[in-house]
Amino acid sequence: MLCLDICVCPPATAATEDEEEESEDESEILEESPCGRWQKRREEVNQRNVPGIDNAYLAMDTEEGVEVVWNEVMFSERKNFKLQEEKVKAVFDNLIQLEHLNIVKFHKYWADVKENRARVIFITEYMSSGSLKQFLKKTKKNHKTMNEKAWKRWCTQILSALSYLHSCEPPIIHGNLTCDTIFIQHNGLIKIGSVAPDTINNHVKTCREEQKSLHFFAPEYGAVASVTTAVDIYSFGMCALEMAVLEIQSNGDSSYVSQEAINSAIQSLEDPLQREFIQKCLEVDPSKRPTAKELLFHQALFEVPLLKLLAAHCIVSHQRELSQFPALELDKFLEDVR
Repeated sequence: MLCLDICVCPPATAATEDEEEESEDESEILEESPCGRWQKRREEVNQRNVPGIDNAYLAMDTEEGVEVVWNEVMFSERKNFKLQEEKVKAVFDNLIQLEHLNIVKFHKYWADVKENRARVIFITEYMSSGSLKQFLKKTKKNHKTMNEKAWKRWCTQILSALSYLHSCEPPIIHGNLTCDTIFIQHNGLIKIGSVAPDTINNHVKTCREEQKSLHFFAPEYGAVASVTTAVDIYSFGMCALEMAVLEIQSNGDSSYVSQEAINSAIQSLEDPLQREFIQKCLEVDPSKRPTAKELLFHQALFEVPLLKLLAAHCIVSHQRELSQFPALELDKFLEDVR
Protein backbone atom coordinates (compact mmCIF):
# COMPACT_ATOMS: atom_id res chain seq x y z
CA MET A 1 0.00 0.00 0.00
CA LEU A 2 2.86 2.36 0.83
CA CYS A 3 4.55 1.66 -2.48
CA LEU A 4 1.32 2.48 -4.31
CA ASP A 5 1.08 5.87 -2.57
CA ILE A 6 4.66 6.67 -3.51
CA CYS A 7 4.03 5.89 -7.13
CA VAL A 8 1.11 8.30 -7.49
CA CYS A 9 2.55 11.16 -5.45
CA PRO A 10 4.74 13.53 -7.54
CA PRO A 11 7.30 14.42 -4.84
CA ALA A 12 7.72 10.78 -3.92
CA THR A 13 8.11 9.87 -7.59
CA ALA A 14 10.96 12.30 -7.87
CA ALA A 15 12.54 10.76 -4.78
CA THR A 16 12.14 7.33 -6.33
CA GLU A 17 13.93 8.51 -9.48
CA ASP A 18 16.72 9.89 -7.32
CA GLU A 19 16.95 6.55 -5.52
CA GLU A 20 17.15 4.72 -8.84
CA GLU A 21 19.98 7.00 -9.97
CA GLU A 22 21.76 6.45 -6.66
CA SER A 23 21.27 2.69 -7.04
CA GLU A 24 22.79 2.84 -10.52
CA ASP A 25 25.78 4.76 -9.12
CA GLU A 26 26.27 2.12 -6.41
CA SER A 27 26.22 -0.70 -8.95
CA GLU A 28 28.89 1.01 -11.08
CA ILE A 29 31.92 -1.25 -11.60
CA LEU A 30 35.02 0.43 -10.15
CA GLU A 31 37.59 -2.31 -10.52
CA GLU A 32 38.08 -5.92 -11.57
CA SER A 33 40.22 -8.72 -10.19
CA PRO A 34 43.27 -9.64 -12.30
CA CYS A 35 41.43 -12.75 -13.52
CA GLY A 36 38.30 -10.72 -14.34
CA ARG A 37 36.01 -12.94 -12.26
CA TRP A 38 35.25 -10.46 -9.44
CA GLN A 39 33.95 -6.96 -10.11
CA LYS A 40 34.10 -4.33 -7.38
CA ARG A 41 31.10 -1.98 -7.11
CA ARG A 42 30.83 1.47 -5.59
CA GLU A 43 28.42 0.29 -2.88
CA GLU A 44 30.12 -0.16 0.47
CA VAL A 45 29.27 -3.05 2.75
CA ASN A 46 28.38 -2.15 6.32
CA GLN A 47 29.91 -5.27 7.79
CA ARG A 48 33.42 -6.58 8.18
CA ASN A 49 33.75 -10.29 7.63
CA VAL A 50 37.39 -9.99 8.60
CA PRO A 51 38.13 -7.40 11.29
CA GLY A 52 40.97 -5.01 10.60
CA ILE A 53 40.14 -4.25 6.97
CA ASP A 54 40.13 -0.68 5.67
CA ASN A 55 37.37 -0.92 3.07
CA ALA A 56 34.66 -3.40 2.12
CA TYR A 57 32.61 -3.17 -1.07
CA LEU A 58 29.88 -5.24 -2.64
CA ALA A 59 31.16 -7.14 -5.65
CA MET A 60 29.88 -9.59 -8.23
CA ASP A 61 31.19 -13.08 -8.86
CA THR A 62 30.68 -13.22 -12.62
CA GLU A 63 31.20 -17.00 -12.76
CA GLU A 64 28.68 -17.96 -10.09
CA GLY A 65 26.38 -14.95 -10.56
CA VAL A 66 26.29 -14.15 -6.83
CA GLU A 67 27.23 -11.12 -4.73
CA VAL A 68 30.41 -11.28 -2.65
CA VAL A 69 32.43 -8.88 -0.50
CA TRP A 70 35.55 -7.17 -1.86
CA ASN A 71 37.79 -6.49 1.18
CA GLU A 72 40.85 -4.22 1.13
CA VAL A 73 43.73 -3.95 3.57
CA MET A 74 46.03 -0.96 3.02
CA PHE A 75 49.69 -1.07 4.00
CA SER A 76 51.00 2.43 4.66
CA GLU A 77 54.29 1.81 2.87
CA ARG A 78 55.39 -0.67 0.25
CA LYS A 79 58.37 -1.72 2.38
CA ASN A 80 56.03 -2.67 5.23
CA PHE A 81 54.24 -5.08 2.93
CA LYS A 82 57.45 -6.49 1.48
CA LEU A 83 58.67 -7.37 4.98
CA GLN A 84 55.45 -9.30 5.61
CA GLU A 85 54.71 -10.61 2.11
CA GLU A 86 55.59 -14.27 2.69
CA LYS A 87 53.71 -14.35 5.98
CA VAL A 88 50.65 -12.72 4.37
CA LYS A 89 50.66 -15.30 1.58
CA ALA A 90 51.01 -18.20 4.01
CA VAL A 91 48.14 -16.92 6.17
CA PHE A 92 45.75 -16.33 3.28
CA ASP A 93 46.65 -19.60 1.59
CA ASN A 94 45.48 -21.31 4.79
CA LEU A 95 42.31 -19.23 5.03
CA ILE A 96 41.24 -20.17 1.52
CA GLN A 97 41.52 -23.85 2.47
CA LEU A 98 38.98 -23.48 5.31
CA GLU A 99 35.75 -25.34 4.56
CA HIS A 100 33.09 -25.30 7.26
CA LEU A 101 29.35 -24.76 7.14
CA ASN A 102 29.51 -22.21 9.97
CA ILE A 103 32.46 -20.12 8.73
CA VAL A 104 32.19 -17.30 6.19
CA LYS A 105 33.98 -18.53 3.08
CA PHE A 106 37.21 -17.02 1.75
CA HIS A 107 37.27 -17.26 -2.05
CA LYS A 108 40.42 -15.56 -3.33
CA TYR A 109 43.13 -13.03 -2.48
CA TRP A 110 45.82 -11.10 -4.32
CA ALA A 111 48.27 -8.26 -3.70
CA ASP A 112 48.23 -4.92 -5.50
CA VAL A 113 51.66 -3.31 -5.02
CA LYS A 114 52.31 0.21 -6.30
CA GLU A 115 55.36 2.45 -5.92
CA ASN A 116 54.24 4.17 -2.74
CA ARG A 117 51.64 1.79 -1.27
CA ALA A 118 50.44 -1.79 -1.15
CA ARG A 119 47.01 -3.39 -0.87
CA VAL A 120 45.89 -6.90 -0.08
CA ILE A 121 42.49 -7.61 -1.60
CA PHE A 122 40.46 -10.66 -0.70
CA ILE A 123 37.01 -11.89 -1.64
CA THR A 124 34.65 -13.33 0.97
CA GLU A 125 31.12 -14.68 1.09
CA TYR A 126 28.43 -11.98 1.42
CA MET A 127 26.10 -12.36 4.40
CA SER A 128 23.02 -10.39 3.39
CA SER A 129 20.90 -11.19 6.45
CA GLY A 130 22.99 -9.15 8.89
CA SER A 131 24.83 -9.80 12.13
CA LEU A 132 23.69 -11.62 15.24
CA LYS A 133 23.97 -8.31 17.11
CA GLN A 134 21.38 -6.75 14.80
CA PHE A 135 19.05 -9.72 15.31
CA LEU A 136 19.37 -9.48 19.11
CA LYS A 137 18.56 -5.76 19.01
CA LYS A 138 15.41 -6.42 16.97
CA THR A 139 14.36 -9.18 19.37
CA LYS A 140 14.80 -6.91 22.38
CA LYS A 141 12.96 -4.06 20.65
CA ASN A 142 9.95 -6.35 20.30
CA HIS A 143 10.11 -7.06 24.05
CA LYS A 144 10.84 -10.73 23.48
CA THR A 145 13.13 -13.05 25.40
CA MET A 146 15.61 -15.46 23.88
CA ASN A 147 14.25 -18.91 23.12
CA GLU A 148 16.32 -21.56 24.91
CA LYS A 149 16.34 -23.94 21.92
CA ALA A 150 17.57 -21.16 19.61
CA TRP A 151 20.31 -20.26 22.12
CA LYS A 152 21.49 -23.88 22.24
CA ARG A 153 21.38 -24.17 18.45
CA TRP A 154 23.43 -20.98 17.97
CA CYS A 155 26.00 -21.92 20.64
CA THR A 156 26.43 -25.36 19.07
CA GLN A 157 27.03 -23.91 15.60
CA ILE A 158 29.56 -21.32 16.85
CA LEU A 159 31.42 -23.93 18.91
CA SER A 160 31.46 -26.30 15.93
CA ALA A 161 33.23 -23.60 13.87
CA LEU A 162 35.68 -22.81 16.69
CA SER A 163 36.44 -26.49 17.25
CA TYR A 164 37.23 -26.80 13.54
CA LEU A 165 39.56 -23.77 13.59
CA HIS A 166 41.30 -24.87 16.78
CA SER A 167 41.87 -28.40 15.45
CA CYS A 168 43.81 -27.11 12.42
CA GLU A 169 47.57 -27.63 12.37
CA PRO A 170 48.74 -25.20 13.60
CA PRO A 171 45.57 -24.12 15.45
CA ILE A 172 43.85 -21.06 13.99
CA ILE A 173 42.78 -18.41 16.50
CA HIS A 174 39.78 -16.37 15.39
CA GLY A 175 40.92 -13.40 17.44
CA ASN A 176 37.86 -11.19 17.17
CA LEU A 177 34.69 -13.11 17.98
CA THR A 178 31.82 -10.77 18.89
CA CYS A 179 28.11 -10.71 18.10
CA ASP A 180 29.02 -8.19 15.38
CA THR A 181 31.26 -10.71 13.61
CA ILE A 182 28.75 -13.57 13.81
CA PHE A 183 26.15 -13.62 11.04
CA ILE A 184 22.75 -15.25 10.85
CA GLN A 185 21.00 -16.32 7.67
CA HIS A 186 17.26 -16.34 7.06
CA ASN A 187 17.16 -20.11 7.60
CA GLY A 188 18.77 -19.77 11.04
CA LEU A 189 22.22 -20.91 9.93
CA ILE A 190 24.98 -19.20 11.90
CA LYS A 191 28.31 -18.25 10.30
CA ILE A 192 31.26 -16.65 12.03
CA GLY A 193 33.25 -14.04 10.15
CA SER A 194 36.65 -15.45 9.38
CA VAL A 195 39.77 -14.91 11.43
CA ALA A 196 41.75 -11.72 11.90
CA PRO A 197 45.37 -12.58 11.13
CA ASP A 198 48.01 -10.72 13.15
CA THR A 199 49.65 -9.91 9.82
CA ILE A 200 46.74 -7.58 9.13
CA ASN A 201 46.20 -6.28 12.65
CA ASN A 202 49.80 -5.14 12.98
CA HIS A 203 49.32 -2.62 10.18
CA VAL A 204 45.73 -1.38 10.37
CA LYS A 205 43.16 -0.16 12.84
CA THR A 206 41.12 -2.94 14.44
CA CYS A 207 37.83 -2.90 16.29
CA ARG A 208 39.67 -3.78 19.48
CA GLU A 209 40.04 -0.01 19.83
CA GLU A 210 36.26 0.36 20.09
CA GLN A 211 34.98 0.62 23.66
CA LYS A 212 31.81 -1.30 22.83
CA SER A 213 33.78 -4.44 21.95
CA LEU A 214 36.44 -4.40 24.67
CA HIS A 215 34.54 -6.75 27.00
CA PHE A 216 34.67 -9.50 24.35
CA PHE A 217 38.45 -9.73 24.60
CA ALA A 218 40.10 -12.01 27.13
CA PRO A 219 42.02 -10.35 29.99
CA GLU A 220 45.33 -11.86 28.80
CA TYR A 221 45.23 -9.75 25.61
CA GLY A 222 48.16 -7.35 25.82
CA ALA A 223 49.49 -9.02 28.96
CA VAL A 224 51.26 -11.93 27.24
CA ALA A 225 53.46 -12.12 24.16
CA SER A 226 51.29 -14.71 22.43
CA VAL A 227 47.72 -15.81 23.10
CA THR A 228 46.17 -19.26 22.75
CA THR A 229 42.84 -20.61 21.48
CA ALA A 230 41.51 -19.92 25.00
CA VAL A 231 40.97 -16.27 23.98
CA ASP A 232 38.28 -17.45 21.55
CA ILE A 233 36.56 -19.39 24.33
CA TYR A 234 36.40 -16.24 26.46
CA SER A 235 34.95 -14.27 23.54
CA PHE A 236 32.46 -17.06 22.86
CA GLY A 237 31.38 -16.99 26.53
CA MET A 238 30.62 -13.29 26.23
CA CYS A 239 28.67 -13.93 22.99
CA ALA A 240 26.72 -16.73 24.71
CA LEU A 241 25.87 -14.35 27.56
CA GLU A 242 24.75 -11.60 25.21
CA MET A 243 22.64 -14.08 23.24
CA ALA A 244 20.96 -15.23 26.45
CA VAL A 245 20.15 -11.76 27.85
CA LEU A 246 19.89 -9.97 24.44
CA GLU A 247 22.02 -7.05 25.66
CA ILE A 248 24.63 -6.46 28.36
CA GLN A 249 24.01 -2.99 29.76
CA SER A 250 26.80 -0.50 29.19
CA ASN A 251 27.99 2.08 31.69
CA GLY A 252 25.59 5.06 31.34
CA ASP A 253 26.31 7.24 28.30
CA SER A 254 29.54 5.37 27.63
CA SER A 255 29.56 2.24 25.48
CA TYR A 256 31.99 0.63 27.94
CA VAL A 257 30.65 -2.56 29.58
CA SER A 258 31.89 -2.99 33.17
CA GLN A 259 32.66 -6.24 34.98
CA GLU A 260 29.77 -5.44 37.35
CA ALA A 261 27.37 -5.34 34.39
CA ILE A 262 28.70 -8.68 33.15
CA ASN A 263 28.30 -10.29 36.59
CA SER A 264 24.80 -8.87 36.90
CA ALA A 265 23.84 -10.31 33.49
CA ILE A 266 25.16 -13.75 34.50
CA GLN A 267 23.23 -13.71 37.77
CA SER A 268 20.03 -12.78 35.93
CA LEU A 269 20.07 -16.15 34.13
CA GLU A 270 17.51 -18.54 35.60
CA ASP A 271 19.07 -21.80 34.36
CA PRO A 272 21.98 -22.83 36.65
CA LEU A 273 23.51 -24.98 33.88
CA GLN A 274 23.53 -21.99 31.55
CA ARG A 275 25.18 -19.86 34.23
CA GLU A 276 27.87 -22.47 34.90
CA PHE A 277 28.47 -22.93 31.15
CA ILE A 278 29.14 -19.21 30.64
CA GLN A 279 31.18 -18.82 33.83
CA LYS A 280 33.51 -21.64 32.70
CA CYS A 281 34.15 -19.77 29.44
CA LEU A 282 34.86 -16.51 31.29
CA GLU A 283 37.49 -17.89 33.66
CA VAL A 284 40.27 -15.31 34.14
CA ASP A 285 42.92 -18.04 33.99
CA PRO A 286 43.00 -19.22 30.34
CA SER A 287 44.22 -22.70 31.36
CA LYS A 288 40.96 -23.25 33.27
CA ARG A 289 38.71 -22.55 30.28
CA PRO A 290 37.34 -25.63 28.53
CA THR A 291 38.00 -26.30 24.85
CA ALA A 292 35.35 -25.77 22.18
CA LYS A 293 35.02 -29.55 21.81
CA GLU A 294 34.48 -30.01 25.56
CA LEU A 295 31.84 -27.28 25.60
CA LEU A 296 29.91 -29.03 22.83
CA PHE A 297 29.27 -31.85 25.31
CA HIS A 298 28.41 -29.65 28.28
CA GLN A 299 25.03 -30.42 29.84
CA ALA A 300 23.77 -26.94 29.00
CA LEU A 301 23.90 -27.90 25.31
CA PHE A 302 24.15 -31.66 25.11
CA GLU A 303 21.51 -33.68 26.91
CA VAL A 304 21.02 -37.40 26.34
CA PRO A 305 17.41 -38.48 27.02
CA LEU A 306 17.19 -40.93 29.92
CA LEU A 307 15.69 -43.75 27.79
CA LYS A 308 18.58 -43.58 25.29
CA LEU A 309 21.08 -43.50 28.14
CA LEU A 310 19.57 -46.62 29.72
CA ALA A 311 19.44 -48.37 26.33
CA ALA A 312 23.11 -47.57 25.67
CA HIS A 313 24.06 -48.83 29.15
CA CYS A 314 22.10 -52.02 28.54
CA ILE A 315 23.85 -52.63 25.21
CA VAL A 316 27.31 -52.10 26.69
CA SER A 317 26.54 -54.34 29.70
CA HIS A 318 25.15 -57.20 27.59
CA GLN A 319 27.42 -57.16 24.55
CA ARG A 320 28.05 -60.91 24.76
CA GLU A 321 24.35 -61.83 24.81
CA LEU A 322 23.50 -59.34 22.03
CA SER A 323 26.24 -60.76 19.81
CA GLN A 324 24.15 -63.93 19.51
CA PHE A 325 21.33 -62.03 17.78
CA PRO A 326 21.34 -61.87 13.97
CA ALA A 327 22.72 -58.53 12.78
CA LEU A 328 19.42 -57.61 11.12
CA GLU A 329 17.42 -58.09 14.35
CA LEU A 330 19.98 -56.09 16.36
CA ASP A 331 19.84 -53.22 13.87
CA LYS A 332 16.03 -53.21 14.15
CA PHE A 333 16.30 -53.12 17.95
CA LEU A 334 18.68 -50.16 17.83
CA GLU A 335 16.43 -48.36 15.38
CA ASP A 336 13.47 -48.83 17.75
CA VAL A 337 15.54 -47.33 20.57
CA ARG A 338 16.40 -44.31 18.45
